[in-house]
Amino acid sequence: MINTLFARAGLAALMALQLGLTQAQTPDAQPKVLRYAFQVAETGFDPAKIGDIYSRIITAHIFEGLYSYDHLARPARLIPLTADGMPQHSEDFRSWTFKVKPGIFFADDPAFKGKKRELVAEDYLYAIKRVADPEVASSHWSEVEALGISGLAEYRAELRQDGAGGKPFDYDRPIAGLRALDRYTLQLRLDKPRPRLPQTLAQTDLYGAMAREVVEAYPGKTMEHPVGTGPFVLKDWRRSSRIVLEKNPGYRERFYEAEPGADDAEGQALLARFKGRRIPMIDRVEVSIIEEGQPRWLAFLGGEFDLLERVPNEFISQAMPNGKLAPNLAKKAMQGYRVLSPDVGFWVFNLEDPVIGGYTPERIALRRAISLASDMEQEIRVARRNQAVVAQSIYPPGTSAYDPAFKSEMSDYDPARAKALLDMYGYVDRDGDGWRDQPDGKPLLLDSLTTPDGSQRQIDELWQKSLAKVGLRVTFKPGKWPENYKALRAGKFQIWSLATSASMPDPQDFLSSLSSLYIGSQNFARIRLPAADRLFERTAPMPDGPERAALFRESERLMTAYMPYKHKAHRFITDLAQPQLIGYRRHPFKQDWWSYVDIEPAKKP
Repeated sequence: MINTLFARAGLAALMALQLGLTQAQTPDAQPKVLRYAFQVAETGFDPAKIGDIYSRIITAHIFEGLYSYDHLARPARLIPLTADGMPQHSEDFRSWTFKVKPGIFFADDPAFKGKKRELVAEDYLYAIKRVADPEVASSHWSEVEALGISGLAEYRAELRQDGAGGKPFDYDRPIAGLRALDRYTLQLRLDKPRPRLPQTLAQTDLYGAMAREVVEAYPGKTMEHPVGTGPFVLKDWRRSSRIVLEKNPGYRERFYEAEPGADDAEGQALLARFKGRRIPMIDRVEVSIIEEGQPRWLAFLGGEFDLLERVPNEFISQAMPNGKLAPNLAKKAMQGYRVLSPDVGFWVFNLEDPVIGGYTPERIALRRAISLASDMEQEIRVARRNQAVVAQSIYPPGTSAYDPAFKSEMSDYDPARAKALLDMYGYVDRDGDGWRDQPDGKPLLLDSLTTPDGSQRQIDELWQKSLAKVGLRVTFKPGKWPENYKALRAGKFQIWSLATSASMPDPQDFLSSLSSLYIGSQNFARIRLPAADRLFERTAPMPDGPERAALFRESERLMTAYMPYKHKAHRFITDLAQPQLIGYRRHPFKQDWWSYVDIEPAKKP
């Protein structure tokens, strides 16, 4: 029965494809345009330089890595993207060989001087070298360094030695661990085993191939001039306002293929509908930046957008009460989607800050007291409208370290214990003004970065009141997200509330938040703890299994003991789609989903 259904679906898909080609050749055919909005401004479109999720959504559709994920498979399943099959590796996982499919081309650009530019193995090696180039100042260097590519860190250190200032990175210099064996074959040789290397490389928005000619043709402008092999090209960009991409006219033939589970009714229905269709199916994407929730909500209801990604918490009860699409929206044939996101929200404390940082007992007590005074159940119930679950650790759903039954002190709300800790370590009110002071008598004033949107303001107000109940006062410094992120990377902050998402099933990236190698990138707290560094070094080369899982559990104990982060919640994400948007399905890890949706113009309001 299933085989018959697939055969009929394939025939229907072929007929639809032929009809689509005929329509595309008709002069008055209307382009298919996907319209939606980001709630946070982008920072730019150079994969080596960006770190925010919104910029990465854009670059994931422009640049392509060797691997990606099956769009429908759950749990996530790796598939080749530009690679010709899965990689070969040595028995000790220290040597990896990848084949690139011939006949893949970069989007046309003046940098190529009118010639078609084929993707080759060197383009992936060049992208990795750019991350290592000190002049690029990539926030991802710590991740690449942790891979242990033979000779790469040594060369970077050589360039950074005293007396070598200004010496440029020599991209032609041989690096032992980065080799192009022939035009389409690359080999990575590592100093240590990395059994899950393909998962890392499947972050297609970060490890996408780059053409050296483009980077050299636009010095200092790589953030605004992305050119990749992907299905879309950047057509217009008004910073923090509007981003427009169009289908890459020279994109190779790719077709909708997937392997959803036999018990995945939604996935099977999508496969039956789209299998065999050439992708991408849409012609243009228009992204607006609307930071406030109400304007985004009203614009969607008014038909200005096809997709409302991440319905603002204040409108959840109007969108999907009790997890079901509201009747008035259902009557309009809208579609609702709700998933527990593989992310974690947290407060990060700067351990280099003179007030809240450090490793002395009183500073650790202060951070733990803040954690105990923070009422996460209230934040989830009131500010997040029950659209989250309390986090017990940094490891989110979808990663192998996540255990829904695990309970830790991280989630405890106990103001009495918070007060006792503060009293014990000398954080008392010495001047009678109602607020606790530091042990040396100086005023104790906590200062947090924040963003100027209504949802975050409510979260901030609740937290401010929770801390006030134990005699702690906190003020907030509002700023645009990109500016706050720059301050975070530079260590010029005391506290900030933010979230991070998983990009792969392996939880190693989250453990990097404790590794001193990642200060300035994933180690937002700037913690330096030898025990945590050892854990990171031990888990990276280990195969999956109980021994590795035990080390991740040990890392959770370290986080609770030193409290560099207060892990708060894993969020439910609710998305709404207009009836004309078909095929939408949020993937837990991959960002490049535009190719898998279609717009049916006849259904537009």
